[in-house]
Amino acid sequence: MSINSGAGGTEAQDWAQMICRMYMRFSELNGFKSEFLDKLDGEEAGIKNCTILIKGEYAYGMLKNEVGVHRLVRISPFDSNKRRHTSFASVSVTPELDDNIDINLDDKDLKIDTFRAGGAGGQHLNKTDSAVRITHVPSGIVVSCQNQRSQHQNKAFAYKILSSKLYDLELEKIKSKEKEINMDKKEIGWGSQIRSYILHPYRMVKDHRTNDEIGNVDAFLDGELGDLIENLLSKIK
Repeated sequence: MSINSGAGGTEAQDWAQMICRMYMRFSELNGFKSEFLDKLDGEEAGIKNCTILIKGEYAYGMLKNEVGVHRLVRISPFDSNKRRHTSFASVSVTPELDDNIDINLDDKDLKIDTFRAGGAGGQHLNKTDSAVRITHVPSGIVVSCQNQRSQHQNKAFAYKILSSKLYDLELEKIKSKEKEINMDKKEIGWGSQIRSYILHPYRMVKDHRTNDEIGNVDAFLDGELGDLIENLLSKIK
């Protein structure tokens, strides 16, 4: 799962971190294991983006409908004038590629950079250029991993993430004709919110695809997404 903050500086970066915590708490509550593969902190608070590996039975099936833009409306704690702000974060979810599926990665299509990992994770992270960033030039996909113990392990994980994203991209191309036929389906993009989290002037979470409304926002943001996720699975094909 990848989470990216939208425009809006610290407020949006704080929202991205809240979303990240929500999914990690959901993972914990459902017996999944989650770990950071990559994380870029914000300058003052929050995160600019992160990639999380979530492992467990049916983890992808439960989270696949979380893809899209998540909108927050609240009185910003970073605004001295206590004004209401609207922030956005985008979520993408990619299944881990089956070992039986072979994705051919041509070295000439790849740009590989190494850099010094930062943040928490053990003393070994900051001593060498162990973090790895891979850019797939033809598609423009960029993946990075910095949380493993060695450059070799980070590179292996980055390759795995890239392969999964390229496989997912090919599946999307196959589905493109279906999307043209079914024009009523909402295309996921930066401007189309799948869910709104309202903390002011009232408190409610609303999913715009099913029109489900949840009043207990605090519990939802603490990972209690189960009921909404089950409803999404029953309604979205």
